[in-house]
Amino acid sequence: MPTSHPTIATLHQRYSQGLRPEAAIEAAYARLAAVNDPGIFITLVPEADALGAAGRLPAFDAARYPLWGVPFAVKDNIDVAGLPTTAACPDFTYMAEQDAPVVARLLAAGAICLGKTNLDQFATGLVGVRSPFPAPRNAFDAGRVPGGSSSGSAIVVAQGIACFSLGTDTAGSGRVPAGLNNLVGLKPSLGALSGRGMVPACRTLDTISIFAANVDDAARVLGIASGYDAADPYSRPLPEQSDKPMRVLGIPGEKDRHFFGDTLMARAYEASLDKLASLGVTLRELDFEPFFAVARLLYEGPWVAERRAALTPFMDENPAALHPVTRAIIGKADGISATQTFQAFYALAALRRQTEPVWQEVDGLAVPTCPIAPTLAELEADPIDPNSRLGTYTNFVNLLDLCGLALPGPFRSDGFPAGITLLAPRGHDQRLVKLGRQFFPGIGGCERFSTKEVAA
Repeated sequence: MPTSHPTIATLHQRYSQGLRPEAAIEAAYARLAAVNDPGIFITLVPEADALGAAGRLPAFDAARYPLWGVPFAVKDNIDVAGLPTTAACPDFTYMAEQDAPVVARLLAAGAICLGKTNLDQFATGLVGVRSPFPAPRNAFDAGRVPGGSSSGSAIVVAQGIACFSLGTDTAGSGRVPAGLNNLVGLKPSLGALSGRGMVPACRTLDTISIFAANVDDAARVLGIASGYDAADPYSRPLPEQSDKPMRVLGIPGEKDRHFFGDTLMARAYEASLDKLASLGVTLRELDFEPFFAVARLLYEGPWVAERRAALTPFMDENPAALHPVTRAIIGKADGISATQTFQAFYALAALRRQTEPVWQEVDGLAVPTCPIAPTLAELEADPIDPNSRLGTYTNFVNLLDLCGLALPGPFRSDGFPAGITLLAPRGHDQRLVKLGRQFFPGIGGCERFSTKEVAA
């Protein structure tokens, strides 16, 4: 179980006192060796190269270089110049010739890349183990799934190796691993971060996401990484950001609280709601069926064909290269017609209109990040259902153009993490951050809610 996490503020304080960045890099590699998890990285930057990057930094100036000397990692479906991009499929591998714009912004701010992290192949999955490489181990219980698809990106932060990491999020991949590893997972508004240099899953729904030990670090990285990119057809300027407090949050009513028999997750969620109420937030029960109907469209509808489109012609020419579960999921696209696709677009438009009045009643939503915490044994017995259940409260988010912030919440009574996710309409990222800081004010990220806060 992780005991401490490096953060931007603590590192910069030590740098201002004379610590050299090489020392932080050496500590990161020492921590990686101590954790001894071969599933975290697909490509690890040699320590000598990372030390060289630290040694080439200009003089310490946190104002000019707000990520000076900060070690980070990148999900291996996002390009880093000079490193291979695999998307967890060896036959797909190519050498990136330039940094993805988001990575370039972070490097220009002084951050130091440690390498490329493991994932569910082609970012298809929420369990984190659908990879031909060794699966990363959950930071709190090696017998449970790490969460995906951004599994390595979550574990590298949860284990205190990197200060922050980049993931991606289409159906919850930037939130589920955060919830299962006691992290902050920030899923920005679609289009806020450039998607160039990212291997697409569903390009109309994909966004690069951020894992961090605390809200401040995630927010700082978002501010540096975001920006309109005219060369990315899905980049969109954000509306003017509001920091108006979120005073009323919608929550699922009793009939819409689906924990599939996991009473520990259910009780932890109730404890998180108690925490929100103690902050003066009004909680209002809503009918979540329209949201669940949107969620069902993602994998039961034609959006799986968008995943197929992203892999054409690779999948046609190399069907055996795909993980068996990934191939089975994406292969469903071959039976989806153009007529069905348009019917789904119409259904989504109707559901969007049906959910619009909600935002006149509430400022945002507060939902469980993960309704279950599957064991590896359960997943081996059934590779599909546990994954689907993990997406209960995440799959509708990008289809409805919402932003999200997964937060550590009161732990389950068995000591396993259980988070909560705040959601809001596009462009309200800063409002989520403001409430997130109140809910989880931990400075070092290792501060934990007590299991005593969860009713036995």
